[in-house]
Amino acid sequence: MSQVRNRGGDRVVAQLAAGIPALPVLIVSVIVLVAVVCGAGTIWLPLLAAGPALAATTGGPRGVLWVGLLAAVLGATLGTRDGVPGHELTAVLSALAAVTLASGLASALRGRRERVLAAVRSVAEAAQHALLKPVPATVGPFQVAVRYSAAAAEARIGGDLYALVPTPYGVRLIVGDVRGKGLPAVGTAALVVGVFREAAYDEPDLLAVVGRIERSLARNLGADDFVTAVVAGYPQAGHLEVVNCGHAPPLLVRESGAVVAVEPAHPAPPLGLRALTDETPSLQVLAFADGDQLLLYTDGVTEARNHSREFYPLAEGLARHVSDEPAGTLTALHDELLTHVGGRLHDDAALLLLRKPAASASEAAVPEAVSDAGRGSGSSGSRSVSSQARASAAGSVDGSQAAEKTEGTADPGFPVAALIKPE
Repeated sequence: MSQVRNRGGDRVVAQLAAGIPALPVLIVSVIVLVAVVCGAGTIWLPLLAAGPALAATTGGPRGVLWVGLLAAVLGATLGTRDGVPGHELTAVLSALAAVTLASGLASALRGRRERVLAAVRSVAEAAQHALLKPVPATVGPFQVAVRYSAAAAEARIGGDLYALVPTPYGVRLIVGDVRGKGLPAVGTAALVVGVFREAAYDEPDLLAVVGRIERSLARNLGADDFVTAVVAGYPQAGHLEVVNCGHAPPLLVRESGAVVAVEPAHPAPPLGLRALTDETPSLQVLAFADGDQLLLYTDGVTEARNHSREFYPLAEGLARHVSDEPAGTLTALHDELLTHVGGRLHDDAALLLLRKPAASASEAAVPEAVSDAGRGSGSSGSRSVSSQARASAAGSVDGSQAAEKTEGTADPGFPVAALIKPE
């Protein structure tokens, strides 16, 4: 019976010890020790209020009350021992009680705010998984890795966006950057990603996918809002389609290790601004062989500055850290980027790396674009040009040239531009 009581008492003591923060108790103990050594009476006693005040920042209301009670008992003992007048000791203890009660209330409010913040974080994580779904390490014939950092404090999502989906027309992906930051940018990013995921499955032509996004943004964005983006697709083995809408040029890494920026032959305006200009997006077809890699990113990476106001050299960093494992490459790049800026990014930043490993014998062929029959969106002329662009790129002698077409152009005599020059 006595053992049961001892165990019950031990549990009570353990619970009390767990509820009392250690640092405030240490502060109270130091003040009491100084008062005992110096014996100065009321000079040191008011400092005991620092204990419960500090406990409010680290512990709960129960811990604050226990620290206040400990400080009051020790203060009354010291005051009696040193012969402090009764009215002075009463004033000190009253002030200590008031500080303890106020600190307990502050601790309760802090705990409530922390619970609300935890709930908001859980909602943010759910929104992130809905908007920026985790990308598996392998999608279709590709190895894939993604790194994303939001600039807003405590945020998990921001104005940068990415999506990668396998479709009947091959793997398609988008990386973009919404003008602005915070929650307004998140809403626009959600709109773009939602339209892209729907159109990527429906439209056999990559330019038609971009057109769907443009029309949706034209209906929903303000006059000063826009989205820069790169949309890419892999319609057939060995060829990658790229549409750049005012975004930073992707970086193409050849198997040899050479890093080349894929600059658009005909720059196009960002999504949402096409009505203000006569320029339309163009399609580039790149040779993409086994061992090649493509890095898509947002300006939060390339415009990151160090203390000397120097931009981060992404192409040089990629050349240093490129490997056969996209996840390892992006981890090294991200760590170097944080070191460059001093530990914290001041803008949303996204990195998506696509690598084509050597094809195995059992790898299924990437499906070709389906016929135009029964498809209601996109002009037949543009699809015809798209097929000719792919055929022209396939017939390239050195595999380093890219064919290009412009949306809505039915002329099959488009030029073949050498976008990637051999080193």
